[in-house]
Amino acid sequence: MENYQINQNVKHSVSSMHKQKGVVLIIALIMVVAVTGIAVTLMNSSSVDIKITNSAQERETAENSLIGTVQKVIANEAAAGGNSAFLMKASEIPEGGYGMGDMDGASNTMTNLNNGALDLPCPRKFNFTAGVSCNMVQVDTTITYGTKSKHTLTISTGVAQEMASLNTGG
Repeated sequence: MENYQINQNVKHSVSSMHKQKGVVLIIALIMVVAVTGIAVTLMNSSSVDIKITNSAQERETAENSLIGTVQKVIANEAAAGGNSAFLMKASEIPEGGYGMGDMDGASNTMTNLNNGALDLPCPRKFNFTAGVSCNMVQVDTTITYGTKSKHTLTISTGVAQEMASLNTGG
């Protein structure tokens, strides 16, 4: 009788082992699916981070290039002497601005800030000098950048030139 009971316990433990192997398999599959989901999510978020970083880098590169172009435009006009577009009268500059041409892939437009009948006073450096006024112009330099040139960046630069005041207003 004792032998029969041991044999019955062995059968019971063998059948419960078969049932446990199925449960372990299902739990392992659920864990694999969960870990795979987490891995896919992390990979997607890292690719978004890479896109954001590339976009910031492209903007920084475009901005630095544009600052250099602005400096070249101003230097070229200063070197032009009496033929400089900066010396144009207000009446000679069209309403939408004067196109100064393209340089290094950027377009350059000059607008006159002397809109009144009188010359503009110069921004103070040290002391006020009677009879000196300023010719004030604004140079807008625009560049497109990025994949498929989707983005636009513009730098506006003010240029004030001291001159003898004739009080004519252009």
